[in-house]
Order: sequence, then C-alpha cells, then structure tokens
Amino acid sequence: TPSPQLSPPPAMAPPHPIHSPAQNRVPAAPAGPGSDTYKGWLFKWTNYLKGYQRRWFVLSNGLLSYYRTQAEMAHTCRGTINLSTAHIDTEDSCNIVLSSGGRTYHLKASSEVERQRWVTALELAKAKAIRMRNNQSDDSGDEEPASQSDKSELHSTLKSLASKLEDLSTCNDLIAKHGAALQRSLSELENLKLPAESGEKIKAVNERATLFRITSNAMINACRDFLELAESHSRKWQRALQYEREQRIRLEETIEQLAKQHNSLEQACRGAPGLSSSSTAVSSTSKGEASDEDEETEYFDAMEDAPSTNQTGDKESTCKDVLPKKRRRTRIPDKPNYSLNLWSIMKNCIGKELSKIPMPVNFNEPLSMLQRLTEDLEYHELLDKAVKCESSTEQMCFVAAFSVSSYSTTVHRTAKPFNPLLGETYELDRLDELGFRSLCEQVSHHPPAAAHHVYSKQGWTLWQEITIASKFRGKYLSIMPLGAIHLEFHSSGNHYVWRKVTSTVHNIIVGKLWIDQSGDIEIVNHKSKDKCQLKFTPYSYFSRDVPRKVTGVVTDADGKAHYVMSGTWDENMECSKIVQSSHGSTSSEGKQKTVYQTLAPKVLWKKYPLPENAENMYFFSDLALTLNEPEERVAPTDSRLRPDQRLMENGKWDEANVEKQRLEEKQRAVRRRREAEAVEALEEGYIPLWFERKVDPLTGELICVYKGGYWEAKEKQDWDLCPDIF
Repeated sequence: TPSPQLSPPPAMAPPHPIHSPAQNRVPAAPAGPGSDTYKGWLFKWTNYLKGYQRRWFVLSNGLLSYYRTQAEMAHTCRGTINLSTAHIDTEDSCNIVLSSGGRTYHLKASSEVERQRWVTALELAKAKAIRMRNNQSDDSGDEEPASQSDKSELHSTLKSLASKLEDLSTCNDLIAKHGAALQRSLSELENLKLPAESGEKIKAVNERATLFRITSNAMINACRDFLELAESHSRKWQRALQYEREQRIRLEETIEQLAKQHNSLEQACRGAPGLSSSSTAVSSTSKGEASDEDEETEYFDAMEDAPSTNQTGDKESTCKDVLPKKRRRTRIPDKPNYSLNLWSIMKNCIGKELSKIPMPVNFNEPLSMLQRLTEDLEYHELLDKAVKCESSTEQMCFVAAFSVSSYSTTVHRTAKPFNPLLGETYELDRLDELGFRSLCEQVSHHPPAAAHHVYSKQGWTLWQEITIASKFRGKYLSIMPLGAIHLEFHSSGNHYVWRKVTSTVHNIIVGKLWIDQSGDIEIVNHKSKDKCQLKFTPYSYFSRDVPRKVTGVVTDADGKAHYVMSGTWDENMECSKIVQSSHGSTSSEGKQKTVYQTLAPKVLWKKYPLPENAENMYFFSDLALTLNEPEERVAPTDSRLRPDQRLMENGKWDEANVEKQRLEEKQRAVRRRREAEAVEALEEGYIPLWFERKVDPLTGELICVYKGGYWEAKEKQDWDLCPDIF
C-alpha cells in the first residue's frame, strides 16, 4: 500500500476489469436483517506498478477491513481503518477516498450505484461509530457505584423529570388561559356584522385554536404517563441491577474458593508423590487437548473427545503423573541489540556451502540444529491421536498434518541455529510428562548430518537422518534437508515415510528477512500403500492465493481419493472427507482437473500462540524456550552444555564468539589427529556412538538408526564412551 502522499491519478482505471460474472457479481449487502455488517468487492489502489487491485471489503462495528480473498477472512486481515475518525470523500462517479490518521484508501466501485451503496453504508457506520465513541467517553466513570448512590441518582433523575413536568403543566395552563381568551375574542368577532368572507376566516381560526389547546393537553398527559411509567419501571430496573450484582459477587466468591481448593490439592499431591492410580485423580489436559477445546465443536469427531471425558479407563493423568512434573521455564534473557554488517561477511561466500562459512553468533539463535530438529515434536499429540484412528486413510490425515506442523515454528525464526559439533548429542526426556523421549546425535560434520530417534509410549516410533545442504545465492539462502523421515505405529504396523521441502530465507542483504517453504511432500504408508501428496505453494507477490498455502489429497492403494487436505504451514491444517469426485475442466497445461465434493472440513491442527514477549526472545515457542534449559544427568556431549551457546543465551555475545572459535578449532584438531592415527578413519569416517549405519530396506539408502544404550547409560550415569568435545 503506498504512502498517503502518493495518490493515484484520477483517470486510472482498474487494471483488471470485471469480466467474469460468476466471479465478480457479488453485491455488497448486509449480512442479515438489521445487521451493521456490510461486505463486497471493491478495487483498491495499491501502487503504480499494479494500480487498482480487487479486494474483499468488510464493514463491521465502525471498522472497514479488507482481504485479498474471502477465504482470508479466517486468518489474514490486510488492513483496517477506523471510521469514527475517518474522512469520506468522493472523487468521481465510482471513486471513494477514505483517510484517517495518515492512512488513505483509494477505492473504486464497479458502478455508480455500487459506489453510492458503499458511501451510504460508510456514512451510517461512521455516524454510529462516533455515537458509540461518545457514549463510551460519557460512561467512562465508575462501573460499580454503590447501591445507595444508584438510588440517590435515580431519585434525583425522577425529581428532575417531575420538575420539568410541572413546568410543562404551567405552560399548559397558560396556553389554556390564553387560548380561552383568544376563543372569546374570536366569538365576539363572529357576532359582529362583518362581510361573509371575513366571518368564515374567523371561524376557521377559532377551530384551529381549539385543536391547538387539545393537542397541548394531550402532550401534557403523555408526559405525565411517561413519568409514571418511569417511576414504576425504575423499581424493576433497580431490583434487576441489584440481583445481577449479588450474582457476580457470589460468582467471584466461588471462583476464589475454587482457586484455594485447587492450590490445596496441588500442594497435597506434591506432598504425596507415592499416590497410586487407584487414588483420587486430578483431571489434567495436555496443551494439545486444551487447544482442541478452543475449537468449534463441528470440527472434531465426538468419538475422539468423548473418551477423555466420559470413560474413566482413559483417565491416566493422576497426581503422580502430572502435578509433580518439573516446572519448565517460560522465558529467556532478551536478545541484545547488536549491529553487524552482514555484507562484509557474506560478499565472499556467494555460491559456497553455508556450513563451511565461519559465522559469528550474531546471526544465530541460542539453540543447536539438534534442538531445532527436536522441535518437530511440538505437535506430537497429532501422532497420539493418529494411533486411535481405525482407518488408515484417516490416520494418514493426522500424519500429514504432523508433517506440516513442523514448519510452523520457522515463520518468524530467521536466525541460524548452531552447527552441532561432531559427536554432539541432545536428549529430550518427556516420557512422564508428554509420553515420549527423544535422542539426537551429530553423526557427520561435512556434510552436516544428524540422526534422530523418538519413542512414544502412546504407541509410535519416529526416526530420521537429516543432512542439511544449503547454498547462499546472493539475495536469498536455500536450505535443502536431505533424508527420509520414518514413522511406525506399534499396534497396526503402519509405516510412513516422507521427506522435507526446501526452506528459503529471503532478503539476506537488503530488507526484512522472511522465510518461505516450497515444494512437494509425498507421504507413503508402506503397509497399506496409502499416499498423501502435499503441495507447499511458494509465495508470489502477484498471486491471489492465501500466503503459505498447503493443499493435498489422501488416496488409497487403488488411487481412490478419500480426503482433501488444506491449510497453511504457519497456522492450521484441516481435512475434508470426499463423498464424490468428478472430472472438471482442462487446465492450461492440458491436464484434466478433478472436482471433489466433500463434507464440512475438520480442523486437525492449529498453531499455538507465541508466548508473551516472543519478539525479544528470538520468536521461540513455549517448547523452544525449554529446550536449552539446564538439566541434570544428561550426557557430557549434550547441547545444553555447549559453552558458546550458553553464553549467547545469556547475552554475552562477544565471549560467545571467542568460545565458538575455540570449539571449532578444537574439533578441527581432533579430526586431524584422528586421521593421522589411522587410515581407517579416512575410510570409515566418524563412528556414531548411539547410532549405527544400516541400509534402509524401504529406501535403499544408508541411514543411521538408534542401536540402544543411551538411556541405560543415563540411568547408570556411565558416560565413559562419550568424547570430550566441549
């Protein structure tokens, strides 16, 4: 949107004329009878390159908002202007200009009639918004005056009304007195011998005077009736107000008692960690389940939610399992404001492998790549729900939503994670809290590769080996994760495999950094042969699609489509069950399109809101804030113990840069010594400690899989096999 000073030329027409009746003839109309909402298509001036662009406008509650498409109303508002302070102007037969607080919208309707409808709606909305603003300022005093004060105010008001009524009565008496005198004078005139024409006029005046007196008497009677009605209803209003206040006081007392009881129960449970499962259970809801409760009920199957509330057999969360868990941190030190010339570092690195570029911590975030890989588990509850699915195609929908959810943490995360040192590990043991435990190990340095294994007692296991290939292209940075992700469900034996898409960081040199995901994901169930094809649409400035859009179709072994997947990789994913499919028109590439008729969509995943002050904490999620939290009994190679990363988190960036150089030089020295000691080291490379290399029977690739031993070593605190890398 251009600055307010940059106005479009009055003669410029919309670059996209209305040519498709089916697409454009959506009249601006109220949402319902008596509604203040007004919606419709208008052309909005954007800039001199694109001119006027078609946008969907919504007028509601004194605010005018616009969107690129109607679908965007659910998640992305492009701009809003407050009409209570706006100036509405019309340039010609079709143009509307709105300006408020330095912001100006140049709008164009499809016709003069349409323009007039919008102007009328805007003027009415503006008048109402001004009234609401004034009323709010008038009512900005105490919300809860004392009851006695209310009575006094009401009595004073009624007394004032009675006084005014007395004034009206006095005026009525005067009107009656002077009216009677006027009628007598007119009667006397009638008795005089006047021409016939004058007599008729005097008679007409006499009749009008009589009507005037009758009307004034009726007005006084109506005022008296109003006062009596106000007196009678005031007692009802006062009783209703008093009742509502008493109810609120009782509610506040009840909430206070519940809070005290909850606190007592929590303390009691913490004081009795040995409670058995047969003891009284305190119901607890995981983060994912709480998110489900916030959704509209039609988006969720009752059979998924009912067991957690109606069947006692599923209530596994007891005081022992939930309340005594470790209290996790909710914030880290704010990011310091250090400036650095990026171009001075990057100008000699164009076309090189990013992992080979020595980078200061100024471009990092205080997490390692192993911890970022663990963040894929933020929405692990999707896999817990997938375990309960009876249909493999329905289960595929949850797996697909899980594969998309791993990108939601990247939308604001433009900083680079620390490259793990060879042999570095990271564990996340949340078996008691969340039902899973995760282990990562850096198994290769050039190219950098990390092996990851996750076991969940809910009934699934996930493993992957990801090699990061990245190239700096001058204006943007491409990050290509290589390697397959495996997911197996214990009870059904369903084994899913998929790969990640390409991540691109834009505006590396000039402008604000932003990240996009693009490419295709094919998820295959190697047992049932079900497939899901997901397409991550790359962002385009000229596209009318929803930004960060993801679409897909779930098919069975015969190629029959069962579900349509849709959403965005940064917000939510939903699935719609297909009830009928048919062939549609032919695309410009010559391919025939398929049209699906579906049931109402069901939301599978929705992103958690970021914590407060996230913009000053590297835009970390709630889970990310806990990943580098110090923990006891972890391996000496754990990322939490990496000194340069810890110094950076604490805001000591200069010390962190010195420590980072020391660790990297130490790693290079160890590699040179290993290569000098044995030729086998050159041939075999680094031998992972907790993983072993095997040929994947499904993909045919050499992959590192967990061989066991880590959690047993942790139990015994036997870390003799761990190398000294820090």
